[in-house]
Amino acid sequence: MDTKSISSTTKLIQLSGVTLLMVLSSILILVSLFFDFISRTWQTPQQSLTLPLLLSGIISSILGYGVIPILRKIKAGQVIQEDGPQTHLKKAGTPTMGGIFFIPVVIAVTLLCSQFSPDAIAVCLVTFAYAFIGWVDDWQILRQQSNKGISPKMKLTLQVAIAVGFCLWILWQKPFDITTVALPGGINLALGWLFFPLAGFVFAAESNATNLTDGVDGLAAGTSAIAFWGLGAIIATSNADLTVFCMAMSGGCLGFLLHNRNPAKVFMGDTGSLALGGALAGIGLVSSHLWTLFVVSGIFFLESLSVIAQVSYYKATKDENGKGKRLLKMAPLHHHLELSGWRETQVVGMFYLVNMVLVVVAFFI
Repeated sequence: MDTKSISSTTKLIQLSGVTLLMVLSSILILVSLFFDFISRTWQTPQQSLTLPLLLSGIISSILGYGVIPILRKIKAGQVIQEDGPQTHLKKAGTPTMGGIFFIPVVIAVTLLCSQFSPDAIAVCLVTFAYAFIGWVDDWQILRQQSNKGISPKMKLTLQVAIAVGFCLWILWQKPFDITTVALPGGINLALGWLFFPLAGFVFAAESNATNLTDGVDGLAAGTSAIAFWGLGAIIATSNADLTVFCMAMSGGCLGFLLHNRNPAKVFMGDTGSLALGGALAGIGLVSSHLWTLFVVSGIFFLESLSVIAQVSYYKATKDENGKGKRLLKMAPLHHHLELSGWRETQVVGMFYLVNMVLVVVAFFI
């Protein structure tokens, strides 16, 4: 990305962490209220956008005040990469594993508001399973005091295993209609059994993409809040129960963001970031809105693509000494922008803005 060409744009978003939180929360809450008003669904928990959003957000934000001191007490401090941006070294020791206080809230609010519908239960279970993988990884990192948790191979194996279990549930519950993917232009692509390898890829790609995005204060939480809100609003007319989950997750991210905004008092860790990706994949697959998922997850896709491009370019340009060239100053993209002179809040503000635009685009395709 040519950072000079958009430097003037970043001046418009030189906001503090608390201001970004207030702006984002206000937009999502007000738009939810507007949707509820025009559809007259504000009194029905199973159809309201605002109720699960507010419930999850308020409870998560309050729980944070109690859980964060406990994380400090057990010395669950983040281990910072030495080869990362130097400005991040001061964050060493900031409590991590913050996903443990907002993911359970999202699950509880979803189950209560959806009255334990099968779709909601399935997505909640897959979210919890991915959160558990993340928690194990976070715990290993804390025990070893290094950036190496469980091995990438083991992590991918667990992710695929959960995806297989979820796909088997899909096959049992919805053997015919779920394997058709809706594309722009009214095109319905019947994949048949090819749907299931695609589902496994979506789970792995989404969970790792949200994990990569979690590298700047407030970035993963805020962009996820926007993505879940957009996905939930789009599927509201076809699957109200999954919309409840999306709004609860959006609210949970906002509640967490109160503590994770710049300067962050807690990080979500893999406990949170893997759960977010798993939840997005589950919603996209069960609702048959994979294309919508791809659009609202555009930021996560871009972050993953920057890492893939960086590694590929480095390997392709290796000299006789085994050293290659770097396409970006550092991957993922948010680190490249930081090393190019952007402040963290500028990166976050720009990514929020782009993600909101992507949600609007998703409504019209």
